[in-house]
Amino acid sequence: MKKITKDTILADILADAKTAKILAKYNLPCLSCPFAKYEAEQLKIGDVSERYGIDAEKLLKEINGVYKKKN
Repeated sequence: MKKITKDTILADILADAKTAKILAKYNLPCLSCPFAKYEAEQLKIGDVSERYGIDAEKLLKEINGVYKKKN
């Protein structure tokens, strides 16, 4: 997979169980939201991080670390 950035759509990140687990670790509210399936196709991870006070740089580093380990 390509590098995850602040502009990556949430649904793309949730498609991988390992990265979805990282999002859960950060207590991302979108994971339990009833509208999550609809919104995940439109929301960018950078926007979600900003909205909920999540350190986007730290989150992205951890998610991209999963992909580095796969290669």
